[in-house]
Amino acid sequence: MKSFSFSPHKLFFAVTLFGASAISALAQQRVEGTVSETSQGQKTPLIGVSVHWAGTTRGVLTDSVGRYAIERDSLSNRLVFSYVGYRTDTVAFSGQSPLDVTLAGETTLREVTVSGASTQYDRMAPIQTELLTARTLAKAACCNLSESFETNASVSVSYADAVTGAKQIQMLGLSGNYIQTNVENVPSIRGLASTFGLNYIPGTWISSIDIGKGVGSVVNGYEGMLGQINVELQKPDARERLYANGYVNSFGRLEANLNLSKPLTDKWSVGFLGHGSTLRNEVDQNGDRFLDLPLYNQLNGIVRAKYASERFMTQFGVRALYEDREGGQISEAGGAGRRYTFTNQTKRLEVFSKTARLYPSKPYKGLGLILNALRHESNSRFGFTPYDGLQQSLYGNLIYQTILGNTNHSVKTGFSYLLDDYNERYRDTTMRRTESVPGIFGEYTYNYLEKFTAVLGLRADFHNLFGTQFSPRLHLKYHPTETVTLRASAGRGFRVPNALAENYGYLVSSRRVVFSGPLRPEESWNYGLSVTKDFLLLGQKATFVADYYRTDFQNQLVVDLEKQHEINFYNLRGRSFATSLQAELTYHPIKRTEVKLAYRRFDVQQSMGAPFGESVLLPRMMVSRDRVLFNAEYALPYDKWRFDFTVQWNGPRRIPYIQDGYVHSRYEAMPTATAPSFYNLNAQVTKAFRMFDLYLGGENLGNFRQANPIVSADNPFGQHFDAASMVWGPITGRMLYAGFRYKIKR
Repeated sequence: MKSFSFSPHKLFFAVTLFGASAISALAQQRVEGTVSETSQGQKTPLIGVSVHWAGTTRGVLTDSVGRYAIERDSLSNRLVFSYVGYRTDTVAFSGQSPLDVTLAGETTLREVTVSGASTQYDRMAPIQTELLTARTLAKAACCNLSESFETNASVSVSYADAVTGAKQIQMLGLSGNYIQTNVENVPSIRGLASTFGLNYIPGTWISSIDIGKGVGSVVNGYEGMLGQINVELQKPDARERLYANGYVNSFGRLEANLNLSKPLTDKWSVGFLGHGSTLRNEVDQNGDRFLDLPLYNQLNGIVRAKYASERFMTQFGVRALYEDREGGQISEAGGAGRRYTFTNQTKRLEVFSKTARLYPSKPYKGLGLILNALRHESNSRFGFTPYDGLQQSLYGNLIYQTILGNTNHSVKTGFSYLLDDYNERYRDTTMRRTESVPGIFGEYTYNYLEKFTAVLGLRADFHNLFGTQFSPRLHLKYHPTETVTLRASAGRGFRVPNALAENYGYLVSSRRVVFSGPLRPEESWNYGLSVTKDFLLLGQKATFVADYYRTDFQNQLVVDLEKQHEINFYNLRGRSFATSLQAELTYHPIKRTEVKLAYRRFDVQQSMGAPFGESVLLPRMMVSRDRVLFNAEYALPYDKWRFDFTVQWNGPRRIPYIQDGYVHSRYEAMPTATAPSFYNLNAQVTKAFRMFDLYLGGENLGNFRQANPIVSADNPFGQHFDAASMVWGPITGRMLYAGFRYKIKR
């Protein structure tokens, strides 16, 4: 099977395509403004107002000072502004921006107190979507994407092992591998980047995060099997022409970020996003002579330009990343040549383009093109064992949209192409795979009086290795009243797993890797129901959200750690499912205060033991059945001071049964082990000045940590050494941090 490489002429051809793509794409002209109310003759900004294009599902929410920014949608020129307790207003966009709107209060809900809404659900989206705004992200240090979900109930984050520093996320009871994580609608954290990719998106680069539950739109691809996360970065025409951030914590981690944006003309603007961070202090809090956190250096940057006119829009740029990590035993441990060390060096280069064309005389029509090319190289060593990986990928997505008769009926259709070339080497084994996947898709949307929306999508992907794959998907949304939203979804997804990259932490052990036959694509069906209710509780605004999702796998990669000294990878034979039930209440008891309480329950089971002649349904390891989250925020007028406090309770979870002398024989009679529950407490206080903020906070303030996460830490070259499969809780204890944010606006 042939691979490909980025030769100079191919790179020139890709860049030429990026420039040429400016003549064909869905044009989107940015519309900005503020939404406010008038009280006692003074205007007060409204936070969390839904702003969307009439007849479409494209919308945003206003931020902490009532501002909004929405890309122009070719299907409509009427903006709808809606908020609980206020009369909905529809304004025709005539091309003038900024567009400022003042909403009038409903007489039946005149006592509503509008307060800063950090938790926001997109009322107009047919997919249940939670929006994490810049205000939400500022609740914590949010140094990178993995630390952006600390106050979120739907997504949980934990360390994958006790050595590498890799983090993993969970949603709907399953790992982040089944979530399609995009950066500005480009699939990004996948393949070899699934190991450390969450650490490669600095928090200060992020303008917002959309978290969608259930199967995603067919427009975005086939890998969104149970959810999708889309990260929007700061744009070249952002309001802040300079944004600087500095951060330091008690473990010795240092970080600096710089965002720059500059208009060159009324149509051209350029931007730069830069990041540098390091940790050089050896931390060993439990005294096992292993570093609790790896030493590392990271340099990361994006340079891009944007052109926007009445008829065209294009963005294009380059992103480069370099990171090195070193973990394992501390420097004075072990004898000469016998110190167990983990090292990793990652180099990533990416070029991208998003282009658009606007049809002023036909605002319902559009054609869009996204292009992306990357090279990701990673070289690791676990003790004396090497693991090297190279991924080269090309991605393209061409989208055409129009209406059928009127804006009640709209259609999106197009073509996509994904080319992945993987070359991995672990120990003495070389694994090469080239995937070429052209695909076609179509999506029909029906809107009825902004009360009912149905989205029916189908895509067909022609995989060169695994044949034609069909992905039907359905999303329904209904508003029986102004304050109630009901949603339902169902659909199929598939993906090709990367066994070693997605289970990287398990390589920090003496376990032998065993593949039981060739691995097939993972396939699943996901079904979901949700209800959102806005209401008044003791005269103050409250929102209640409940959802239920179930995922059934037709095939799945089983990662079996039940046998000592082995990691067994094999295809599912039997059943595998995950059910998720979540309820969340957000309440504003007094002005400028928000309180959130959420409970989540999982039931995740998987058939194990197929290669050994058994098929026993067992609870999946490392998944807490129960989780409770409480978050409280209070701010003084104009956000001069902000106080944030979060408590998470994580319930017990099944872990491997590892005892000296125990020999695993049958899954049916296998003893079980359970990790205990634990709390995690985080808090932060922020002082705002005219041009900058100072913040001070702490994580894991209860100082809870797992006592002995590494098995046989005193003999890392012995047969029992394992630094991953028993990690169920925090590796480090209490951490304090401080930082600043400095902004110069236009």
